[in-house]
Amino acid sequence: MICHGETTVLVDCGFGLKATLDRLNEWDVRPEDVDSILVTHEHSDHIRGVRMLANKLQVPVRATAGTLQKTNGQLNPGLADPIQAGDSFRIGEITVHSVSVPHDASDPTQFVFESDDGRFGLLTDIGTPIPEVVDHYLGCDALFVESNHDTEMLQYGPYPYSLKARVGGPFGHMSNNEAKEFLQQVKHDGLHTVVIGHISQKNNSMAVLEREYRNLSSEIVVHYASQDDGTDWIQV
Repeated sequence: MICHGETTVLVDCGFGLKATLDRLNEWDVRPEDVDSILVTHEHSDHIRGVRMLANKLQVPVRATAGTLQKTNGQLNPGLADPIQAGDSFRIGEITVHSVSVPHDASDPTQFVFESDDGRFGLLTDIGTPIPEVVDHYLGCDALFVESNHDTEMLQYGPYPYSLKARVGGPFGHMSNNEAKEFLQQVKHDGLHTVVIGHISQKNNSMAVLEREYRNLSSEIVVHYASQDDGTDWIQV
C-alpha cells in the first residue's frame, strides 16, 4: 500500500476479500479511498483477491495485458486498464514507473513510485537483478526488496528438486546474496530506508537475515516484513 496526499494505491492482493478489508482497517485506510490496484504478475499469492476487491470498490486494475488475461474476464466491465512494461503513468498525486523483470510469469512487472516528496522502489519476484532493472531503482529514497531465500537453506531444505531449481533459477526469486548485491549497486547517500520482504518461511530465517544486513549502512534503517504481519507505515 502506497499513500501520498489524497492518493492511495494497492499493489497486488493475495488475500481474500474479508482478510483484505480487515487489513485495510488495521492500517486506517478506508476501502473507498483506494484509487487503483496495481498487479505485478498472475501468481495466486499476488492476484487471489484482486477481482473481488476491484469489483467491490469499482477501482481500475492496472497490469500488463499478459497479467490481465488471468483476471480480465472476471473483472466488472471497464475496470481493466492495461499497461505496457516500461510505461510511466499518473495515479492522482503519484507517478508510477513500471519495470519489466525476469520472473516465471506472463509479462511481469515491478514498480517505482515518485512524488514531489520522494522516490520509492518496490522489487519482489525477480529471478536475477539484471542491469536493466537495477538502473530503474537508482536514486530511490526507500526500497522494498525481495530477499527470498538463503542459498544453502534452499539447497538442503525440504523442497523437491524441481521447486528448488525454479526458486533459485534466473526466473525465480532473489536470494539473500543477490539482494545484498542489488542494494550495494543502488545504495547512495539519499537512501534512508530498506524493507526486506518476500521472505521464505522454509528457506530463510530472521537470524540469517539480520546477519546478512547488519552492515548494510549505519545511515540506512532496515525493516523486515513478514508474510503474516508486514510492517507499520513507513515515511518515505
